[in-house]
Amino acid sequence: MADVTMVNGQITDAITQTSVTALGSAPGLTLAQLYQASAQALAQAGFASVHAQQQQFMLAQAATVTGITALYAAAAAGPVVPSAPLEA
Repeated sequence: MADVTMVNGQITDAITQTSVTALGSAPGLTLAQLYQASAQALAQAGFASVHAQQQQFMLAQAATVTGITALYAAAAAGPVVPSAPLEA
């Protein structure tokens, strides 16, 4: 067993202070990790929302262009004349 000296007491005090510091800072570090994870999750949700909005806008634009193209194609083909008279 080690002899009792002045240095042994200092080492014991240093280790005790380190343990107390670690135990004292644990709640704060845990809360910081929680805040960091929450911020990351909210950022990902915001990114997903913006991405979905962009995709929906592109789809709406494509549908509009397709509809206008169909209207122009129908107008260029000439007037529509029924092949048989319509009966009431």
